[in-house]
Amino acid sequence: MDSLSFSLILLVSSLAAGLLGALSGLGGGVVIVPVLTIIFHVDIHYAIGASLVSVIATSSGAAAAYVREGFSNIRVGMFLEIATTLGALLGAWLTTRVPTHSIGFVFGLVLLYSAYSSLKQHHETLTQKPDRLALRLKLQGSLPTGPNTHQDYVAQRVPAGFGLMTLAGTLSGLLGIGSGAVKVIAMDQAMRLPFKVSTTTSNFMIGVTAAASAGLYLRSGYLAPALVMPVMLGVLLGSLIGSRLLVRVHVRTLKIVFALIIVALGVEMIVSSLRGTL
Repeated sequence: MDSLSFSLILLVSSLAAGLLGALSGLGGGVVIVPVLTIIFHVDIHYAIGASLVSVIATSSGAAAAYVREGFSNIRVGMFLEIATTLGALLGAWLTTRVPTHSIGFVFGLVLLYSAYSSLKQHHETLTQKPDRLALRLKLQGSLPTGPNTHQDYVAQRVPAGFGLMTLAGTLSGLLGIGSGAVKVIAMDQAMRLPFKVSTTTSNFMIGVTAAASAGLYLRSGYLAPALVMPVMLGVLLGSLIGSRLLVRVHVRTLKIVFALIIVALGVEMIVSSLRGTL
């Protein structure tokens, strides 16, 4: 296969990854890393490096639209970025000290748990007693639910969400996935934010998290321009399309599609890691 054909295939694959990443709040990296390593047989460290750059593109492409539409909660995102940035630096430091097959195995487990969590009943009912710490930090907002209707919400269990975000940042630096899966879980399951707020705020956050660790991959020589450019452009285009589709797609449909794809990729990553073919 010549270089042009390879770049075009990468571009199309990355576009699909970016589309899924924008719709689910995961970031395209959760799909593009398994695709690069399993289908294209790229070394996982270079795949992670390309993924981190694409995650930044995903965040930039989708976040602006979500903020403009009023779905993303910027204050919640900036507060939780304190935890994810520290975790991302730790994860990027660990990646040069952890064996490749171990990274792939952890990646597979994260994917499977993400799929399981996405299918659990999320907490859209917001009648609980307001969290005192959340009110003090002003971690609240209003979600557009129609042309002239809004749904008010207040974050719950802030310390639990902050702790999960530290884990999310570590996984981002170690696996290059933007950690959108764990971020969505933290905001949806732990902090009881509406699902669309969780996914869109995750998209807003993942670029900052990825940027914190991408510099360390660059210093280690794991950013290959011939690989990074088509992946980044494809994911960016996919994220722009996905951000426009999100407001029209039913939440349950998003979660089912996400789970099916992630389970398939997670199983393949684990099997490849155990066989030593990753």
